[in-house]
Parts: sequence; structure tokens; C-alpha cells
Amino acid sequence: MKTTTLIIGGGLTGLSLAHRLQMAGQDFLLVEARNRFGGRIASLHLDGEGFDLGPSWVWPGQARIAALCDLLDLPLFAQHAQGAQLYEQPDGRVIRDQGFMSMAGSLRISGGTGALVAALVARLDPARLITGAAVQQVSDSGASLQDGRTITADRVVIAIPPRLAAGLAFTPALPVDVQQALAAVPVWMGAHAKCVAVYDTPFWRDDALSGDAASRRGPLAEIHDASPAQGPLGALFGFVGVPADQRAQVDLRAPVIAQLVNLFGPQAASPRRLQIMDWSRETFTATPADTTPPAGHPAYLLPAALRQVADDRIIFACAELTTDNGGLIEGALAAAERAARIILPA
Repeated sequence: MKTTTLIIGGGLTGLSLAHRLQMAGQDFLLVEARNRFGGRIASLHLDGEGFDLGPSWVWPGQARIAALCDLLDLPLFAQHAQGAQLYEQPDGRVIRDQGFMSMAGSLRISGGTGALVAALVARLDPARLITGAAVQQVSDSGASLQDGRTITADRVVIAIPPRLAAGLAFTPALPVDVQQALAAVPVWMGAHAKCVAVYDTPFWRDDALSGDAASRRGPLAEIHDASPAQGPLGALFGFVGVPADQRAQVDLRAPVIAQLVNLFGPQAASPRRLQIMDWSRETFTATPADTTPPAGHPAYLLPAALRQVADDRIIFACAELTTDNGGLIEGALAAAERAARIILPA
């Protein structure tokens, strides 16, 4: 196979770049190791609704995601935060009207972030998209896939997390400073696990609860309302507070349900669906170095060593390689925008 631009990685950055290239009439192929697109954007689906297992929120003032949602006819709606917050003490006692985990002011995408991915994919030429194709070796003139296929290209855009990129086999080998720069960038949320519980209704609102809760007991450390903008279904999601190395050894479903009952009452005992997504165990997202999360949100940037590699025949682009909302959905779009500026004629 031959193409002008080979994009490795079908997360939001790769898909957004592919969309930009297609709109400009440029030739490209996009290869994705998973059998689905979206990368860290994934959804639990029930009754025609999508519930986010990865990122959920965007914020006012993030112009790129607002414009893209407008283009794709995906309305934004305010994160539900009306009502009391709960605080669960280490001994299990619950204090009402105390907490600090509200995400009031944030926005969500109708249908979930998975709807964003589906809408982008639907606009792309399917002949230019390849899934289930892990890359074996990369050069500035293309890549070879683990299934034996070879793709030649004028340039290669590597749109996967930097530490995953550092683990690819490059021919010739990347300069040491490039390799070190890639390996040093933590994957945002790569150490985390997220739990979603879907119910027939958002019953907690009947008790004037927002769905927000903070806990020092766990296993969920932080909980929020994840209900759709419309319709009867209700949902709660939480970030798992159990470290990655311990999560792999226990089944958290029963403790999660017990915690939700303790916080929100007996109606929480029987979710229609409950799913835990452990991103630290996703080999196409995180590396062993990512099992310990950074202390806070890293000050992401594009290291000098990665700004021009092989005369821009190799371009690194992902949400962690930008100072503009690094690690976030908006950052993924900013990275695609930068790559497009390099590729497309002025």
C-alpha cells in the first residue's frame, strides 16, 4: 500500500487530522491497532445512549471542540450539578452538603464522547481506514504492520501517546534525545480506572442530590452524575481510588455497588449495567510506567526534540504534546491542528 500521509493511531487526534486532510483533498491512510476507533474515548451503550468510559467533559471557551460539535451537529449540555454533594468518611459515615468534587460549569456532548468519534468516522472514506492493525516498525517512509502488510508514505504522523510511540521499532533508530523525550511524557489518565453504573432513572435527584460525592473510603474516590441530557435513564460514574497494581488482583464490582448504596440509598443496588474500564490495563493506551499517576495535571508541552524529526517526515501528534489544554479533548484537537499546519500547503 502507498499513501502520502500515514497516520498511526485512530484516537481523536488521528481522526481529526484525517478529517482535515480529507476536507483538503489530501491523500492519507489511518491505521489503528484496536478493532475500534477512539483511543481513550470509549462508551458503554444502552437503550441508544452512550455513557463515557473515558473523557467526559469539555469547558466553555474551548473553541475547537465547540466548533467540531457544531459541525457534527452534536449539541453540548451542562453537567448536572444541582443538589447536595456527599462526603463519605473513612468509617463509611456520609455527610450531606459537604464536598468539593462538583464539576458545575463543565459541558458534556450529547450522546457521549463516543458520539463524537462515531460522527467523525462516518465522515471519513472507509477505504482510508484500517483497524486491528498494530504497527511493527516505523520509518520516515512508512511502516510495516504485524500482519505483514507494508505501507509506504511521504510522511508518518504518530498520533498515539508518547510512551507508546517510544516503544515502537524505528528504522533507523530515533535520536537519543527524541527517544528520551517521548518516554518522559506521562499518559494522561493512563493510571486510572473509571466505573459507570446505569439505572432506569436518576433517582438520586428525587432526594435533591447532585450525584456528586467525594470519598475517603472507596473504592470510588470521586463520583458524578453521568445521566444523558434527555430521556429516562440515569447514570453515575466514578474514578476508582484503588491503585492500579491492586485493582488487577480484586473484583471491584461488589464493593462499588455497596459504596453506591451507602451513598445514594437502596435503589443504587441494582444498576441495569455496571462497567469498570481500567485504562492502565489497555496496552494501546498505557505502559507499565503509567501505573503510577502524576501528582497533578502535568504541564504538557511539545519538547524541543520532537518539534522537527526527520525534516517533518515523522510528526508526533497527541493530546500530551501541546501546551493548549494538554491531555484533554481540546488538546487532542490542538495537536491535530498543528500537524495539519505542517502537512497542508499554505
